Amino acid sequence: MKNIALFASGSGTNVENIVNYFEEKHQNNKYIVLVNKPNAKIIEKAEKRGLEVVIFDKKDLQEGVIAHRLRDFNPDLIVLAGFLWKFPEELVKAYPNKIINIHPALLPKYGGKGMYGMHVHESVVSNNEKETGITIHFVNENYDEGAVIFQAHTPVESFYTAEDVAKAVQVLEHRYFPEVIEKLLNSK
Repeated sequence: MKNIALFASGSGTNVENIVNYFEEKHQNNKYIVLVNKPNAKIIEKAEKRGLEVVIFDKKDLQEGVIAHRLRDFNPDLIVLAGFLWKFPEELVKAYPNKIINIHPALLPKYGGKGMYGMHVHESVVSNNEKETGITIHFVNENYDEGAVIFQAHTPVESFYTAEDVAKAVQVLEHRYFPEVIEKLLNSK
């Protein structure tokens, strides 16, 4: 059994997908879901599954409340699954090569502060990119600059809207994110 800390900010489709993936493999991991938006849809979804949920604000993150919760939980891996805030440098240093993020583009393109979700997909379409994809990377002290672990590509057709790109990217996220997490956990 592995301890997986899942940080999320929104609907939690990646969190659900990760938990489902391991349940289908009969791997009984322990999860804690840490959410920075008190109205995020993931809260209800996680609570229905009986997962521990921690709702926090910037002050909790910056002043060590979350660091304390993580120490108590002793995570094998910290997964940013649709989490939109920059991770504090102290936590990055405390968990070297244990914090990963998924980004909805092929980094280094379309990374950095403010580049998330539909902002990324709109940029991909407006720049007439021929392909996009996902990047799973380790988290460091800068937005989207940690070492790349894995990338998957998908074509962008000339008629695609940002919504079409989002759907294609989500297919990649759901297919590959849990597999990469499993490989990382098994390598520890």
